[in-house]
Amino acid sequence: MTAQSHIRVGIGGWNFDEWRGSFYPKGLSQKKELEYASSKLTSTEVNGTYYGSQKPETFAKWREETPDGFVFALKASRFCTNRRVLAEAGPSIEKFLTQGLTELKEKLGPINWQFAPTKQFDPADFEGFLKLLPKSHDGIALRHALEVRHDSFRSPDFIDMARGHGAAVIYTDKEDFPEIADVTAPFVYARLQRMSETLKDGYAPKTLDGWAARARQWASGGAPKELPTHGAPEKKPPKTRDVFIYMINGFKPKAPFAAMALIERLKG
Repeated sequence: MTAQSHIRVGIGGWNFDEWRGSFYPKGLSQKKELEYASSKLTSTEVNGTYYGSQKPETFAKWREETPDGFVFALKASRFCTNRRVLAEAGPSIEKFLTQGLTELKEKLGPINWQFAPTKQFDPADFEGFLKLLPKSHDGIALRHALEVRHDSFRSPDFIDMARGHGAAVIYTDKEDFPEIADVTAPFVYARLQRMSETLKDGYAPKTLDGWAARARQWASGGAPKELPTHGAPEKKPPKTRDVFIYMINGFKPKAPFAAMALIERLKG
């Protein structure tokens, strides 16, 4: 397999009014939007699972409506991560994992455990939380990604802890959040949030070229040296990794175009 075959690029969700008539063809039924989006992109990050539970048949429907190779990243329930004591999240984590998400089967991608910007790194409590995250559910392997948004996580101890549990630290380029590009898992998860309204594809061509190069480097077991890291490098990097890149925010109407432009660069 080539390095780019391990790379998935997508957006956040697929229902957004301003994508209708621009990304989505005029007159396309909303029921067909996931099918259309998955024909142009290779992944999507589902935000709805952060706010509420879904039914098993909903996950099965998503799987059936998308092509082979398409992957869904899921945001974990806010009740798991927006709490004072993370180590007490066990019941909420179990409820999230047992709602039927394994109906996605091979299309289940990483789970994004997103923490509030005010949540600071408490080593004992965070370790307790990570111990609650199972490696599999219903016979399907789970991949956990941590979106931390407080400067206290720029810590070698946090990097070692995440790596010890095989959890990825999500990289983001959002100015308000810490940039942490340490690779701590057998996969990489990046959320790019600097799209501009004035640029055709949200990002300048040179910037997209740079992200394509980084994606290939991650997928080939490397790590871009120009991105900030806060801990020790991997001791034994793998020869290949799965890479998930999402165009999430900035100027959201441009997200699908940024994702498609990056996918196009990765074909070469």
